Amino acid sequence: TQSCKKSGSYDSPALADYIPLSVGKFIRYRMDSTRFIFFGQKDTVISYQAKDVVDAPITDNLGRQGWRIIRYLSDTNGTAPWKPAGSYMVIPTREAVEVVDNNLRFIKLKLPVTEGFTWKGNAYIDTYSEESEVRYLDGWDYTYADLSQPFTSGKGVTVENTVTIKQRDEVLGTPSDLGFYSQKNYSVEVYAQGIGLVYRNFLHWEYQPPDGSKPGYKEGYGLKLTLIDHN
Repeated sequence: TQSCKKSGSYDSPALADYIPLSVGKFIRYRMDSTRFIFFGQKDTVISYQAKDVVDAPITDNLGRQGWRIIRYLSDTNGTAPWKPAGSYMVIPTREAVEVVDNNLRFIKLKLPVTEGFTWKGNAYIDTYSEESEVRYLDGWDYTYADLSQPFTSGKGVTVENTVTIKQRDEVLGTPSDLGFYSQKNYSVEVYAQGIGLVYRNFLHWEYQPPDGSKPGYKEGYGLKLTLIDHN
């Protein structure tokens, strides 16, 4: 059943419905990682199985309660031993769900969960200073779409009661014109009630044009997560 939370004048599914957290809960994905190799001359996709497991309750540096999630990787068939490949934190608050990954703090979900509601999901991330390596994350508007719709993953798994979060779909410059700089940023996530994140597709690259005898090249990365199963 869908729980609703009244806050002010809106009814909304509770955020905890979309990202249930308890020790031992896991979601298993196919993970496709895009990298640019040969000095940015070629892009390649490396695929794995990834399993995100809720490891333990934690307290963040603001004193808030949250959860540590450990990501394990195996080969694409899931037959190789699972090896830990990093961790991130999920901090559920009354009005939002934050994820801290690689010291970047994202506001992944926010009340109310209603069609078209939008918020600045990267508001806590330093996109301004000269030291920032993630300026491309500046000003992203996260927007709910396709509320309560079923979603079928690329692995043929269909889940009910999802919400899509459109985060960015941006092209700067003209990528087909290799004489000039261009950039692409694309990010979308899908959460299912009772499961959590069931799909993620992220891509960021920048193209630097030729400079004298130096050829043009791309730098950046992409990550796609597609639900296989969960407990």
